[in-house]
Amino acid sequence: MRTPSLKAIKTFQVAARHSSFAVAADELCITPSAVSHQIKTLETQLGLPLFSRGARALALTDAGARYLEQIDDLFIRLDSVTEQLRARFGRSSVRLHVPAYFASEMLLPRLSEFSKLHDGVDLRIETQGVHGRVHAAEADISVVVGTGPWNGLVAHPLFAQTLVPACAPELLAERPVQRYEDLNTHTLLVHEARRDDWDRWATTVGMKELRPAQIVRIDSMSAATRAAEKKIGIALLPAELSRRKFASGRLARVFDDELVTEENYTLLVRAEDESRDDIRALCAWLMESCRSVEEN
Repeated sequence: MRTPSLKAIKTFQVAARHSSFAVAADELCITPSAVSHQIKTLETQLGLPLFSRGARALALTDAGARYLEQIDDLFIRLDSVTEQLRARFGRSSVRLHVPAYFASEMLLPRLSEFSKLHDGVDLRIETQGVHGRVHAAEADISVVVGTGPWNGLVAHPLFAQTLVPACAPELLAERPVQRYEDLNTHTLLVHEARRDDWDRWATTVGMKELRPAQIVRIDSMSAATRAAEKKIGIALLPAELSRRKFASGRLARVFDDELVTEENYTLLVRAEDESRDDIRALCAWLMESCRSVEEN
């Protein structure tokens, strides 16, 4: 049997990861029918089905799940070897994946400092889509929010994730919040991936009943922050990352009580990549930058 094309295998990997031919097509910039054709060709070459196709659902077969597990490792290794080759014989480039709010409030305002120190290191920065909780196969370095375990990865905790109620100062001027119960007269902004955080915060401060006038669910921390700045409501925002907004007056703490989530912003890198000079330099700079923010 001829070895299947790398293109078809990559298409299968993306479709399997999303459980959707349509989403895979968007990511790969091809049509859903092209995705389907490539996977059918791959199944024909392998002589077995990789997906079970229902009327409304797409699921991996046992063989497909096993194949995905193996090729994930192969693509990670291929990406690593390719970047190591580029680092040794070409321009140095580091792929950094970070949560969008971390990028806007912590990384980008300070990035010129790194560029001045390491002007020969090219960066490719991507803000993570699915809440920034996993180390993507295509990333050299990731900053994620979670508790681990980080199997097979080198992990460096950066700072704790604590959340504090915040909103636009103008909103507090219009409708003051003096007691915890006053929150029930306001709109609360809820991060879609963290729906129970407000209830956890209320429990932490001993609030008997949290029944806001309205709830607005938002799919990212960055969007929740913008909504808070626009006086739409009150959000639970990362205390550490929101310091600049509090200092500038764009946002105000409603209460000083913080929800300790027991999660950390953590820097992740594969062990085999950690010795690369460019990766080591960026890791050291990120850790030092986060340490100086905490100390201030």
